[in-house]
Amino acid sequence: MNFPVKKFFSYYKPYLKLFLSILACAFFVSALSLLFPLLVRYITKYVLEGDLSLALNKIYWVGGLLLVLTAIQNIGNYFVDYKGHELGAKMESNLRAELFEHMQKLSLGFYDKEKTGQLMSRITNDLLWLSELYHHGPEDYLKYLVRFIGAFVILFFINGPLTIIVFCFLPVLGFFTLYFNKIENRALKRNKERIGDVNAQVEDSLAGIRVVQSFANENVEIQKFNLENNRFLESRITFYKTEANFYNGIQTFIQLITIAVIIFGSSSIVRDTLDLADLITFLLYINFMLEPIQKMAQMSTLFQEGLTGFQCFMEIMTLKPAIENKPNAVSLRKVLGDIEFRDVQFRYEDHLDHVLKNMSLKIKKGEYVALVGPSGAGKTTLCSLIPRFYDVTEGKVMLDGIDIRDIDLYSLRKNIGIVQQDVYLFAGTVMENIRYGNPDASDEEIIAAAQYANAHDFIMKLPYGYQSEIGQRGVRLSGGQKQRLSIARVFLKNPPVLILDEATSALDNESESIIKDSLELLAKGRTTLVIAHRLSTIRNAQRIIVLTDEGIVEEGTHDVLLARNGVYSTLYSKQFESIL
Repeated sequence: MNFPVKKFFSYYKPYLKLFLSILACAFFVSALSLLFPLLVRYITKYVLEGDLSLALNKIYWVGGLLLVLTAIQNIGNYFVDYKGHELGAKMESNLRAELFEHMQKLSLGFYDKEKTGQLMSRITNDLLWLSELYHHGPEDYLKYLVRFIGAFVILFFINGPLTIIVFCFLPVLGFFTLYFNKIENRALKRNKERIGDVNAQVEDSLAGIRVVQSFANENVEIQKFNLENNRFLESRITFYKTEANFYNGIQTFIQLITIAVIIFGSSSIVRDTLDLADLITFLLYINFMLEPIQKMAQMSTLFQEGLTGFQCFMEIMTLKPAIENKPNAVSLRKVLGDIEFRDVQFRYEDHLDHVLKNMSLKIKKGEYVALVGPSGAGKTTLCSLIPRFYDVTEGKVMLDGIDIRDIDLYSLRKNIGIVQQDVYLFAGTVMENIRYGNPDASDEEIIAAAQYANAHDFIMKLPYGYQSEIGQRGVRLSGGQKQRLSIARVFLKNPPVLILDEATSALDNESESIIKDSLELLAKGRTTLVIAHRLSTIRNAQRIIVLTDEGIVEEGTHDVLLARNGVYSTLYSKQFESIL
């Protein structure tokens, strides 16, 4: 990927005035610092070698001027440092917000392949380094460039031949720097990938800590972590080796330049083409020239970290969501709930087999339809196509006669409610989690939704009622309580289309009985698709669709399907026997 220079600098635009004021101040401070060796030269060459009776007074005046210049320089440096970091922090905040907003738009197919820890690393570590580059990069390079060019020009006027000797070292130094920058860039990219793997391993282990401890597999997780940690350590050591070679090379060049100045400068004094005061000044300005080279070498790590961080940032930002609105997408007004699958085929990747083949199915508004069948038959996939979590490979999915690809995504998903087996609750209070179904709902509407979901009574027994904290993913609640909150969330959303994806399969009989009542109330008057594992829970469905690898093999009511002695009857009998 070519580096997007225009995009990189576009993030300065909202803070252009602040950025320019920082650069102006950095330029002024650097230019001011060039006066110090000239004042030293003035004392050594013109004051100490002139009339000594007037020397003391002149030295005091120069000393006072040096103090004033130092004070001005310190104030300027304070402004550059403080406001520069403020600028970097603001830009980092904007970048993080933009990246997070873009991540919210990316399709589920992207998250099926990516590790959460890697994405967290992109939004934290990478942007932190990038903000440092945005802050330090322009101002530091400007400061060092001003000092380098200023010192070079002054040196040339002091002694041209000696300056040319110094200049001869610089092209070699430039090639040396470019060579090691490329190696450092590769090493830093590996570091970012490896720390992302470490984050992914930590996130995976901590998210599943209950499973880890229940299987007494702490040592297994430690071994997995140590493997990723050691891989990161190896990449870090490789980088430090490259960095040490680079810095030592720079130091060697600087020492060679200094030695050359001392030798050729001293011989110039012997030949009477240079005096001692000019040699001292030359050595002071050589330091002004070489310090920027040294600082820029040290900054190369920051530069590479920031650039690779921006490249990683752009890798995500340039990804287009697989699921997007068409230019003239329609917004739904009153949804009836007629759903049709017309010759639908679907596979997750081009190289994989089809999960659904030539699937055609009509569901009338307000109909209660159950999907049953063996695992892997495509029941969840079929339901995931309705809210466009994935797009069909071929065919159409219609809602009220409109191809869902022609419907505005927000409008489509606002009209579909989903209750899943694996309930996800956010850290926060009970009320905040229910309100997720409708952020504009009043407290009274939230309480009413909880009552419909048979959740109000248990909520009121919690220490702080609706204001009780439930912990990450609702760890302080039972499975049945979490499920009832998720049902309350959908009650509050009040969608015309409802998808229940094995919503009771992980619950005990008592919880299932309570939740079954809530779900029946929730499904009333809505087009409802139920994916059922426990066939006993869908006996009252108006229609049961039996899916296998071959597609729809049976459909009808519970009694009709049992009488056929087909696939459904076999599944039901096996389940009934297992209960007995």
